[in-house]
Amino acid sequence: MRLVGIFGGTFNPIHFGHLRMAQELASILAMDEVKFILSANPPHKDNVMVSAEHRSAMVKLAIADNPLFSLDELELNREGPSYTIDTLVSLRESLGQDTSLCLMMGSDAFVNLNTWCRWQELLDYAHIVLVQRPSAQPQEAFPTEVKALLRDHYTDQHADLANENSGGIIMQSITGQDISATGVRGMFGRGESVRYLVHDEVGSYVQQHHLYRQ
Repeated sequence: MRLVGIFGGTFNPIHFGHLRMAQELASILAMDEVKFILSANPPHKDNVMVSAEHRSAMVKLAIADNPLFSLDELELNREGPSYTIDTLVSLRESLGQDTSLCLMMGSDAFVNLNTWCRWQELLDYAHIVLVQRPSAQPQEAFPTEVKALLRDHYTDQHADLANENSGGIIMQSITGQDISATGVRGMFGRGESVRYLVHDEVGSYVQQHHLYRQ
């Protein structure tokens, strides 16, 4: 079964932490493709400073030299809040049942999964690949509903992701990189160098369009 990673986010801006996470997971889990899904109207964030069009352009620049990566703009073409469940439903319809979808997610997001729209349905359409964040809460601190979901769907077998097209949760450690979009935005705003934090093309784009200025 074809294995497709789904990496959603505001990417405000996209940085090497995002790119390295996607590359490591794709390599470890033998993914055929990683789709970057830009959250155009994120329901959990009300302080997105830069338009979806600018953020999409930066993602395109950042991934242009990696044939494994692609940008899917389906959330840019959909009105209303960007709910992950709607995106997974659309992807399942377009890619069919012979594709295994793997939703990449940091443990800091997973701990709040029970606040997401129709969160109980996510595993009907995809697997979840859970990445442990260095600063994340321990599993004991997860809400009861989230702990139950993890207990009932957890697998430590990578092969399970390719044998079924959805329904599993796998935990995967990757090389830790302490890079945050918040920190990068602050550096742009203060006129500091962001070299080796973001792709050079992204840095040039930010400067050209005067983004993140304080």
